[in-house]
Amino acid sequence: MIGPARPDRRAVLAGLAGAALAAAAPGTALAAGSPPEEPLVVDPAARGRRLGRAGGDLVTLVAKPRDIRYISAYSYTRLVGYDDALALRPDLLARFDNDGDRVYTLVLRRGHRWSDGAPFTAEDVRYWWEDVANNRDLSPSGPPEFMMVDGAPPRFEVVDPLTVRFAWDKPNPRFLPELASPRDPFIYRPAHYLKRFHARHAPKGELDAAVKQQKVKGWAALHNRLDAMFEQTNPDLPTLQPWRVTNTAPAARFVFVRNPHYHRVDSAGQQLPYIDRVLMDVAAGGLLAAKANAGEADLLFRGLTMEDIPILREGERAHHYRTHLWPTARGSELALYPNLTTADPVWRVLNRDLRYRRALSLAIDRRTLNNAMLFGLGTEGNDTVVEASPLYRPEYRTLHAGYDPDAASRLLDEIGLTQRNGAGIRLLPDGRELEIVVETDGESNMLTDGLTLVAEFWREVGIKLFIKPQDRTILRNRSYAGATVMVAAQGLDLAMPTAEMSPDELAPIHQDTYSWPRWGQHVETHGREGQACDIPEAHALLALNARWMATGDAAEQAGIWAEMLRNRAENQWVIGTVSGALQPVVAKRRLLNVPEKATYSWKPTAMIGLSRMDEYFWGEAPKEASVPTRPVQEASRLPEGQRATQEAPRPTQEAAR
Repeated sequence: MIGPARPDRRAVLAGLAGAALAAAAPGTALAAGSPPEEPLVVDPAARGRRLGRAGGDLVTLVAKPRDIRYISAYSYTRLVGYDDALALRPDLLARFDNDGDRVYTLVLRRGHRWSDGAPFTAEDVRYWWEDVANNRDLSPSGPPEFMMVDGAPPRFEVVDPLTVRFAWDKPNPRFLPELASPRDPFIYRPAHYLKRFHARHAPKGELDAAVKQQKVKGWAALHNRLDAMFEQTNPDLPTLQPWRVTNTAPAARFVFVRNPHYHRVDSAGQQLPYIDRVLMDVAAGGLLAAKANAGEADLLFRGLTMEDIPILREGERAHHYRTHLWPTARGSELALYPNLTTADPVWRVLNRDLRYRRALSLAIDRRTLNNAMLFGLGTEGNDTVVEASPLYRPEYRTLHAGYDPDAASRLLDEIGLTQRNGAGIRLLPDGRELEIVVETDGESNMLTDGLTLVAEFWREVGIKLFIKPQDRTILRNRSYAGATVMVAAQGLDLAMPTAEMSPDELAPIHQDTYSWPRWGQHVETHGREGQACDIPEAHALLALNARWMATGDAAEQAGIWAEMLRNRAENQWVIGTVSGALQPVVAKRRLLNVPEKATYSWKPTAMIGLSRMDEYFWGEAPKEASVPTRPVQEASRLPEGQRATQEAPRPTQEAAR
């Protein structure tokens, strides 16, 4: 059974009592609330941090209202989560047991409560599994894919009020890593709240009245609207996260208040999070860096890029913040995805020719790209795992990734692309210009600027490139339909893996991989849509991924990863360019416990999630918000019992400093 080291229980309980008394004193932070009887005790000093002090507000910015959902990644509260060494540890769970990757026993914490005070028990996991995941009205496609092994779901058992068990006949090594992923699968729900909107549990008359009041099609639509664990659109939905949302769109500011029943406490017995409220202000995406420069954010990272570093540095002294530069873990900042399943037959044949893909790679001057995009600080080469991963090998980055335009031209001639027009552009077999339309979501200037340089490099070998930016949703739909020839996007998300993490991003099993969307559709729909993979080298990735799924042996998993990464480099399914961007993380100087340097990625670090935002705190006097918390009339949106914590407007930011 895997669980945390046992704390000195008397010391922790004494600390909790002291923290509660201090919080009750006039003029101090919001009340500490009641953590579980069996809390998760964290030791900031063991990680080179300070014990914090409770109180204050933290202002950050989002480019659009729906981006508030990423707070579940920032705050990174999971049943099971990664520690600094990327080992899986209990978080919301008190402990767990893994029997051969087949049987997982999950034990909840004694006395743990939802944010509204209701107990968190095995019933909340049972409700998700039986009443949500396996209810065809709520989940038409059935349980999440990671819960299925060879098409079969697990056997589920409630062992006791705090213990549940999932058991498969074959190994499911993805289960625990999925629970720790940046997008929480939330395999639990607040049953006491959601049962009121479920046809199996709610009186029909009451449910029909609620459906009519909300103007939705039926009870399932109502339930799905209110079951917004990730989207953060329902202030009444209880949570286990460190902060809960209190208002809904439309709004210029979203207010998250601390969860009084949060499960983590520090080694002095003080309940986390230290920060009382997180305030998310909506600002235009193009203005995020300027607003940070003007001191309008206490913490900001998402939406900032290396291009913003100069303007961010300019405002540091005047507005009392620092710009931390965190290394990113991404396979490539600019990756090119030839669509091997494109509908155009001429382009499909060309994209599937390995000589063509290698020619495109060899024709890219990555050194120039590095200087232009990353100030020469990046790492040039293929789209692969980064050096910080234990699975990294230098040849994965360098194979067929040098700059050799002469070799590229020879490969193109060898394919038969020898005819050119008057401008020197090669011609396709059907007489069209070899003009590659490279589609992108247009959200990154770095991507667009990099493509402009790639266009110059490719023109030297007789290839024309046309950049087509568009909305991301439109781009994905075009890709799924086989309408794209090539897409430019960022590279590997999981670029700092361990052997225990799933290598499925390397295999043609997901339709959202731009190199083979139709193959991914075929796998995801069990053959109902898309096309079966028909290239032997790509099919080998499917077999390797299946082998990884069938074993719980770490050495064998590492060997499978190695084979898949070499296959990726040899075949250049994705053409990488340069990796190693630095992520600006702006934080006010008085905001303490923000790491000077940490790895920034989506997977596995959940952006800043592994840095534990619930341990950030304000030095000196707690800092307050720049405007009142929210209009008084919004107090009625708070659940009963929590409206008493509504406060009067606080001092302005500048006054608090």
